[in-house]
Amino acid sequence: MRAILIDSEGAAPRLLEDADESLLTGEVALDVEFSSLNYKDAMALAGKGIARAHPLIPGIDLVGTVTESADARFSPGDAVVLNGDGIGESLHGGFATRARVRPDALVHLPDALTPQRAAALGTAGFTAMLAVLRLEDAGLTPADGDVLVTGASGGAGSVAIALLAGRGHRVIASTGRAEEHGEYLRSLGAAEVVDRRELSEEPGRPLQSQRFAAAVDGVGSTTLANVLAQTSWGGTVAAFGLAQGPDLPTTVLPFILRGVTLAGINSVECPLPLRERAWAALASELDLALLDSMTTTIGLADAIPAAQRVLAGRIRGRTVVEVGR
Repeated sequence: MRAILIDSEGAAPRLLEDADESLLTGEVALDVEFSSLNYKDAMALAGKGIARAHPLIPGIDLVGTVTESADARFSPGDAVVLNGDGIGESLHGGFATRARVRPDALVHLPDALTPQRAAALGTAGFTAMLAVLRLEDAGLTPADGDVLVTGASGGAGSVAIALLAGRGHRVIASTGRAEEHGEYLRSLGAAEVVDRRELSEEPGRPLQSQRFAAAVDGVGSTTLANVLAQTSWGGTVAAFGLAQGPDLPTTVLPFILRGVTLAGINSVECPLPLRERAWAALASELDLALLDSMTTTIGLADAIPAAQRVLAGRIRGRTVVEVGR
């Protein structure tokens, strides 16, 4: 088994060509083909507190083929995808050529997606789809007005733009590199690109001019506070990230005076029916050419040095990890 292993807290990750498979536990055994490099993975590889057990194989996504199953829902040869559910954090994850996982969060790979494209979507695409579903389940329609996406150049932000634009929404993309990434974000469907400093530098008044019908936020902290303050009456903000920080310097005013809803998006503990709904929607809706345009593929050994580039915000879109090379 080829794998990246973090032996102990604070230890540097190691690439092993012959890792011990006895590390693995779980009712369903898999040959893993692809994983992906997410912000959480980069934090784990950099020793920034994501790993909750040691030794640990990181990787919060995996796509592979079932080789053995104690659960009747899965049979050898089934193509499957798994995001979150503790893998890469408290359970061994996708940065290995073999895995054993629990079946209750495992999803059969939709026919419309290749394993590599499913990995390109990964937790980021899955989270973006959950956010879009949450907004539209709350009643959002394209006629309601602009939808903001913060952290737009990242994986989840990129996919969220493509999904929202594909559903007919006018999308405003907020990024720290507007000049560098503007053309890329417009190619995904953004109608307007704004500099993140408009939202991130200082917490403004708790109620500001109403600019957005809804928002998808992957940044948190001051940015999220300003987004809430600029969301129109009755709007929903779907929040999944904390790239700027976990704090929220605001008041209850947006919630009680404008009826704004702050909806948390948790992909890790998402129940199976919602997982299946999100993956079915991704397979049927997302423009695969757009997905390919935002995707880079690297080998397993490349994931370790790439982690620092992810943390520094120097990688845009999605990065697939081909674990066999």
